[in-house]
Amino acid sequence: MTFDIAIVGGGIVGLATAMQLARQRLGSLVLLEAESLLASHQTGHNSGVIHSGLYYPPGSKKAVNCCLGREAMYRFCAQHELPHEQTGKLVVATDEQELPALEMLEARGRANGLLGIRRLVPEEMREIEPQVAGVAGLFVPQTGIVDYVAVANRFAELAAADGAEIKGNARLQGCRRDGPELVLSTTAGDIRTRILVNCAGLESDRVAKLCGVSPGVRIVPFRGEYYEIVPERASLVKNLIYPVPDPGYPFLGVHFTRKIGGGVEIGPNAVVALSRHGYRKGVVNLRDVGSLAGYGGFWKLILSNMKMGLGELYRSYSTGAMVRQMQKLVPALEARDVVRAGAGVRAQAVWPDGRLLDDFHIVEAERMIHVLNAPSPAATASISIGETIASLAAARFKASR
Repeated sequence: MTFDIAIVGGGIVGLATAMQLARQRLGSLVLLEAESLLASHQTGHNSGVIHSGLYYPPGSKKAVNCCLGREAMYRFCAQHELPHEQTGKLVVATDEQELPALEMLEARGRANGLLGIRRLVPEEMREIEPQVAGVAGLFVPQTGIVDYVAVANRFAELAAADGAEIKGNARLQGCRRDGPELVLSTTAGDIRTRILVNCAGLESDRVAKLCGVSPGVRIVPFRGEYYEIVPERASLVKNLIYPVPDPGYPFLGVHFTRKIGGGVEIGPNAVVALSRHGYRKGVVNLRDVGSLAGYGGFWKLILSNMKMGLGELYRSYSTGAMVRQMQKLVPALEARDVVRAGAGVRAQAVWPDGRLLDDFHIVEAERMIHVLNAPSPAATASISIGETIASLAAARFKASR
């Protein structure tokens, strides 16, 4: 089969891109998803938060796309009657040492255009979250919650309505050039295309290599594990409570999130996963382990962050240690109040020198666009990111004619 544009990856970024491209009706469009269901990986295993844009350096791709994408996401959900809620969130400094970082977050938030954020003293924090503990807080009204799988599936429906073809069980196995076309070998048969867009998330570096493009980075999978508060104690948390994050890492720390379908989720932590699809503890994929072991950037990352990594690993196996982390924010929480829940795997791009790539990263090649890092807040920002990727693909397509 022959198409003008092929997108690899049926997560929320790939589907948002398909929706934006299909609207333009430039030519025939296909989206290839390796699994039988869309949004099976990062999109289907996240905490469902619509991020505000509080954390990101002003002017960064993350900041710009998060702020634009957040408002676009709220409008989209309202227009299509998808379950969502703008709850606001409380960021809590648990001791005096965290106050400078809280002040930096407040300054970043204001620089990123967040109106209505407020510094709070402990009494004011408890008016919002009666069980919270800390020396100061920051209330951010723009944060919300949503069902991202429902959003992703609506993107797919709209793309299909505008003529896109969505193919499941179509894992990319190879790519070769044939004149003006690329021939994609997939588990659903060969696909010919003039333009390829790689939105493969956890497999994005491998897809780039299959296409003859050096990604320059390697995906290191980080497993994030969640707990849930048992229903009879869920009233301990009203909405969203976050710690002040460590500015040296792209992870936000263990936080409390009310879910759009009910209940309260706690997490995630961040431990290196031994499988890119390792949603259950103990899952090992030898290919993925070999990819980590053979990458110098991975070992440099581990050696330079040994203390943090060991702490995360300990909390992964010790419910007591994890609960003590939770109690810094909500002291009334006890071990019997929580149960282990699901887990997600985050695709984190790492440079050869061991540095984490902390912003969106797109590499263009002849007839190709490769999205090689789309970390949080990618789901929040998906409509905005999709517009950017679609614009790049449209330009490549027009130039190829």
